[in-house]
Amino acid sequence: MKEGAHPNYREVVFQDMSNDFKFITRSTIQTRETINFEGKDYPLVKIEVSAESHPFYTGKHKIVDTAGRVEKFRQKFGTRGSKTQAAG
Repeated sequence: MKEGAHPNYREVVFQDMSNDFKFITRSTIQTRETINFEGKDYPLVKIEVSAESHPFYTGKHKIVDTAGRVEKFRQKFGTRGSKTQAAG
């Protein structure tokens, strides 16, 4: 096999910056920082969102009130240019 053709595939620590959750996985990502995790030094990748902090996975997602937005728009602009006005 040709030398230098494949990237360095190694264990890397990903750290969720919003809640300080860390996990180890294998990756080819290039990093400049390292961290000592469980007694061993690993390359470190800082991320903003992981399954530990994402609203969908934590069950803390917000429900958007779209009906309120539509009513607010209709109060502001009325029915000018509305297709429902011509149909109704």
